[in-house]
Amino acid sequence: MADTQASYAELVKLKREQATLGSVSALVGWDQETYMPAGGADFRAEQSAVLAKLVHERATSPRVGELLDACAQDRALGDASPPTGASLREMRRDYDLATKLPGDLVAELAQTGSLAQEAWKHAREGNDFQAFRPWLEKMVELARRKAQCYGTPEGGEAYDALLNEYEPDARASEIAGVFEPLRERLSAFIAEVRDNGTPPDTKVLGTKISEGAQHAFGIRVLDAIGCDLNAGRLDTTTHPFCSGMAPGDTRLTTRYREQHFSDALYSTMHEGGHGLYEQGLPKGGELFGTPLAESVSLGIHESQSRLWENFVGRSSQFWTWAMPIAKDLFGGALGGVSVEHMTAAVNTATPSLIRVESDEATYNLHVMLRFTLERAMMRGELEVADLPGEWNRLMQEMLGVEVPDDARGCLQDVHWSFGLMGYFPTYALGNLYAAQIWETIRERIPTLDAQIERGSFGELLGFLREHIHAHGRRYSAGELCERITGKPLEAEPLMRHLASRVKPAYGMA
Repeated sequence: MADTQASYAELVKLKREQATLGSVSALVGWDQETYMPAGGADFRAEQSAVLAKLVHERATSPRVGELLDACAQDRALGDASPPTGASLREMRRDYDLATKLPGDLVAELAQTGSLAQEAWKHAREGNDFQAFRPWLEKMVELARRKAQCYGTPEGGEAYDALLNEYEPDARASEIAGVFEPLRERLSAFIAEVRDNGTPPDTKVLGTKISEGAQHAFGIRVLDAIGCDLNAGRLDTTTHPFCSGMAPGDTRLTTRYREQHFSDALYSTMHEGGHGLYEQGLPKGGELFGTPLAESVSLGIHESQSRLWENFVGRSSQFWTWAMPIAKDLFGGALGGVSVEHMTAAVNTATPSLIRVESDEATYNLHVMLRFTLERAMMRGELEVADLPGEWNRLMQEMLGVEVPDDARGCLQDVHWSFGLMGYFPTYALGNLYAAQIWETIRERIPTLDAQIERGSFGELLGFLREHIHAHGRRYSAGELCERITGKPLEAEPLMRHLASRVKPAYGMA
């Protein structure tokens, strides 16, 4: 037993060293998307490749395999401490996946992705898909090679191997089975609102607010909901993201437009939700680097960001608290705007071009579009050269929106420049998880509305800390959902939520 405990202690030490190297890689990536000068792009790609290869070498070290084997021989080690057993289970899963990837491929993915990201930035700014096309073709080919290394699961498809990186054990066919009926229900809901409701006045969202005032408002909101800005920071970037790179260091980014302040607010709350999850994971002591200090899946991670952004941030209770603060910071720019007016304005159901600026009701259709396209590219059914045309066709079919240019079409998201095939479906899964968890929270905290109206978010955050954040990867996403809500994931809570917000905004309540 003592020998096994020593093996586990050494394993934890090695995983912490690996995670520390990974945190340096994350810092380099954060810098590239925020403050790195344009002239540093080529060498940054080389830096990223070297770091990725070093992390991969640590992850696939034969010593890690030996220690995992030693620990597996002592069943009492996991039985005595269920969290330790879960940690060993997930370490084995990570090791088995990592050892399927050659180090040269990992380095090539990192280097090409870094260069492709810079190419994407310029292509998006210049509305020039052809400039980005060769880079995307490279990333798609690298993603296919990675999927081949992982292997296609029995009865599945190559896309499943990539999806497994972000949503463990999920299958594309299962996700499609959820998305297809949800797509029909969302389309019917949007049509019902369009045909029977009166669109709310959204002119208030175009009020010109300075970047500085918007930033100050975002900081006030982050502080109120519980983000520790002594252990994090908020910066600007082209495409907002959160990086929980290390204990005590969680980086958030957002972007500002003077004549659409709600974009920055909800981007900030969204990334703040991710940040709260990262800050709530038990990364202290020896746990950093182990699965117990990591998020269970991107679907659950996304549920945390969407919960704060939409379920809290678009509620009348939130604006009851936030409106006086906004009016003060915005120098009276919101003048006679009422809480009711603002709440209606941020709960529309209007199909639009840009995913990150879309409303709750139409957002999932954007995700389904990307899921359809990247699955087709992985299957070889869609060539990268044909992506703009197919994107535009599906936008018209699914959202009834005509795409005027590629910058607001297939170039709008950064994900594919990194080769993140299989990532997009987790956004819609996050919405489904968030809705189901939110219904349970409202049952467990009957005074929640009154608390939010006072700007008191502590009990809500405490619930998330206890039931989600604290567990790391001890439970699967599905298990976590059932532990919290008593039910497997379903679409009904999301549809009920949308009806409760959108119909009143359109005078249909």
